[in-house]
Amino acid sequence: MGEFFRRHWTVGAGNSGGRPPTGAAPEDLIDIGEVCRLSALTPSALRFYERRGLITPAGRNGQRRAYTPDVFERLNLIACAQQAGFTIAEIARFLVARPSDDDLRERLAAKASELSSDISRLQRMRASLMHAATCTHVPLVDCPHFKASFADEAVAAAHM
Repeated sequence: MGEFFRRHWTVGAGNSGGRPPTGAAPEDLIDIGEVCRLSALTPSALRFYERRGLITPAGRNGQRRAYTPDVFERLNLIACAQQAGFTIAEIARFLVARPSDDDLRERLAAKASELSSDISRLQRMRASLMHAATCTHVPLVDCPHFKASFADEAVAAAHM
């Protein structure tokens, strides 16, 4: 979902989650159906995010919700945070956090550390797979270079 938004949407700064900018023209609003089509989310998912305070419709087009284009930025943030392991409740808390929220800051620092570990592990895996793609060792999994990456992983896991 995120890659689509980065390639196809230029989102203005200053709005959060579909809140209308001052003087937003109705023609600037995007119907819920179009948001669903472009984001690959269902209307029920958008309504769920609304109930949790993650997004806000900017108005209505008849009986249908409508959003400003910056809703895609918010949806991308939500998807990224979920993929990083944050719950909907944690994301909602983060979206309204103040600098004085020490508990949240501790949670964010812990999550950043976890992500750094995940990134290191995934980079080792990528390097192993790239090597295996061109390796001539039979069988591939017995290649000393390939096995070394996983030995490094076992050592790293033992020190956690």
